[in-house]
Amino acid sequence: MEFSSKKIRDLAVGDRVDCYFIIKRVDLKTTNSNDKKYLDFIFGDKTGEISGKLWEVPQDIETYFTEGDLVKVRGTVTSYMNNNQFKVDRIRKASEEDGVIPEDFVESAPLKNTDMLRDIEGYLQRIGDQDIQQVVQMALEEKKDKLMFYPAAKRNHHAIRSGLLYHVLTMLKLGDQISKVYPAVNTDLLFAGIILHDLEKINEMDSSELGIVKEYTLEGNLLGHISLGVKNVDRICDRLNTPEEKRMLLQHMILSHHYEPEYGSPVKPMFLEAELLHHIDMIDARVFDFTLAVRDLEPSSISENIFSLDRRRIYKPTF
Repeated sequence: MEFSSKKIRDLAVGDRVDCYFIIKRVDLKTTNSNDKKYLDFIFGDKTGEISGKLWEVPQDIETYFTEGDLVKVRGTVTSYMNNNQFKVDRIRKASEEDGVIPEDFVESAPLKNTDMLRDIEGYLQRIGDQDIQQVVQMALEEKKDKLMFYPAAKRNHHAIRSGLLYHVLTMLKLGDQISKVYPAVNTDLLFAGIILHDLEKINEMDSSELGIVKEYTLEGNLLGHISLGVKNVDRICDRLNTPEEKRMLLQHMILSHHYEPEYGSPVKPMFLEAELLHHIDMIDARVFDFTLAVRDLEPSSISENIFSLDRRRIYKPTF
């Protein structure tokens, strides 16, 4: 029986494949029907992700594989809920003799990280209020090195290498366009809020330089990026002697950008730019997740339930 080596985006149902993947996620689970254990994978390469199953997993490898492992996998592409799924026959960790490196198998933002950072710094320079600009500049400078590779999430929107940079930049571009339609928008506040709102995800999550998050940090679990962001702005404003109202406005934008208490925001937006920050954040996340949900679908078909989109099934039009 012949096996081929393909990228994830080129896989089709029925393909027999022998190729390399990065493990984005792996969980040991038990079947409902016969209580047998299996490994539930999310495999990735630069072209996308695919779920995979290793059924009736041997006990000696139940905990052998972890997120970030580069593996060689042999198996068959099947279909589940209109999405490709990989049935694993054999799997092993890649060795030095294989001559492959993890960086070649990691999905990254579609723009170069140095270019994205440069563009974000361009928006920073457009902030006219010197007090606000100095706060944002210090916060950005402190996180710059990790920003180059950090994702914006462990799963769901922008969970790719340099995803946090990409998320911030696309939000800035959208905010810039909105401000041209509505002259009442204070772009100093809007740009500042966009750059600051998710920066503390860098302390909330523990990411490898491949942009793969293995777990949340202790601070991330106990406090979350919103509380960490407010604390960080407070520390920087103390250092810079930032006027009290400007400090509170920046903190309020971070506090309110998730909008609802059940999503981590203790207050709702109380001024225009804070309101816009929330909606721009939601639009950017939704566009990413909708695009990802249908990327590998055939036209005129419907996805499986997408957790990040309220468990909706998403349709891919024919045009």
